[in-house]
Amino acid sequence: MITATVACKERAMKASRFSSTPSGGGLAEYAVASVKLTVKRPPGVSAPEGAGLPIAAGTALQALRAIGAKFDGTGKPLNVLITAASGGVGLYAVQLAKLAGLHVTATCGARNLELVRSLGADEVLDYKTPEGAGMRSPSGRRYDAVVHCTVGVGWSAFRPLLSGAGKVVDLTANVRAFLTSVLHRVTFAKRRLVLLLLWPNKADLEFLVELVKDGRLKTVVDSRFPLCDASKAWEKSIDGHATGKIIVEMEG
Repeated sequence: MITATVACKERAMKASRFSSTPSGGGLAEYAVASVKLTVKRPPGVSAPEGAGLPIAAGTALQALRAIGAKFDGTGKPLNVLITAASGGVGLYAVQLAKLAGLHVTATCGARNLELVRSLGADEVLDYKTPEGAGMRSPSGRRYDAVVHCTVGVGWSAFRPLLSGAGKVVDLTANVRAFLTSVLHRVTFAKRRLVLLLLWPNKADLEFLVELVKDGRLKTVVDSRFPLCDASKAWEKSIDGHATGKIIVEMEG
């Protein structure tokens, strides 16, 4: 996932802002966004740190809330699996899940095991090993929820791993996942697949910015590219093996 850092002007004062936009993304030197979806960047938060928040961190936050996670200390201690935990959304999801008091099992590649563990994951699995491919918790726990951040793994692989009312929140759904989700909804299935579409809003962005400002949430930057090399950033993103965020920075 690629994120651009942008500076905008307001009342003749140059100020950096973060924006959540529901109408898609792109790369440009200037952008127009509704004031209802923008948050001013605090002095203690760098542009690269904040650039990943509107989409990646926002998606992770809403996925966790969809499974019942709460951040005020009143939530249940759920057991959660996060797939592709070293990706742009996954690294935020691990951190936010721990802030919500959840027990986290995470999957990622071997080179990122220690990184994901350092961000709070209780159990980390190398997805290329038989144990990692099976996604079973080493502690034997069944999952109350799964935040599914990758492709190529369907509902049938998750169902045996879930608790009685377990839920899979799919962030990369295909047609089959959509149909499965509809079936679960109309049959009132206890174990179910739920599709998530990000709903950008200012309150979530303010919450995330405050966490970064307080040092409780970290943006992991894989690489940075100037705008003139945006094509290289896209190539790296399409490759699918970035660790954290790919940042495209405005020049000048």
